[in-house]
Amino acid sequence: MRRLLWLGAGLAVGALAVRAATKQARKLTPASLAGSARKSAGGFADSIRTFVEDVRVGMADREDQIQSALAETEAMPGSAGAREDMERGTER
Repeated sequence: MRRLLWLGAGLAVGALAVRAATKQARKLTPASLAGSARKSAGGFADSIRTFVEDVRVGMADREDQIQSALAETEAMPGSAGAREDMERGTER
């Protein structure tokens, strides 16, 4: 009876080992590797697109900030543009 128990346990462990080895072998076939590479490349391309979009949005925001700062500087009475206008006798 004891031998039958160990035989059953050995068969179960062997079946699990063969199943796991078969699964790993399928992952290493050329078709599977090509599919994985395709998925990775697609994900990488999406990441690059997202990054470029984020950079463009950031650039536009920063450009707006710089334009606002320049507009405020030119409108200030003590700014260089205002001084030149005062020297010429014109106002902005």
